[in-house]
Amino acid sequence: MSVQVVAQSERDLAKIVFTLRQLCEGRSNAVGTFTLAASAATTTVTATNCGSGSSVLCFPTTANAAGEWKNGTMYIGTVSNGSFVVTHANNAQTDRTFMYVAIG
Repeated sequence: MSVQVVAQSERDLAKIVFTLRQLCEGRSNAVGTFTLAASAATTTVTATNCGSGSSVLCFPTTANAAGEWKNGTMYIGTVSNGSFVVTHANNAQTDRTFMYVAIG
C-alpha cells in the first residue's frame, strides 16, 4: 500500500496527521514488484523512491522466482537514483516475479 503524499506547503493538520498515521501503520511508497527479464542476464527496475544509497530487499512471489533466489544466481548489482539493476541467470523463464522494498 502506498502513502498519501502531502505537499511541503501543506498546512491542514488533519492531512499531515493522516499521512503520519499511514507511515506508522506500515504503508510505504518504497515498494513494488518486478519480473526478471527472460533471455537476459540483467533486469533494470524503475523504482522512483530508490536512491543511490538505498538497500533493496527482494522477496520471490512465484515458484521460479523462489528457485532463482535459492540457487544464489541473483543479486542487486547497481543501485541508483530512481532504479536498480538485478543480475540473474540468463534463461527463458518469464515468471520470475519478486516484490521489493528500497530502504534508505
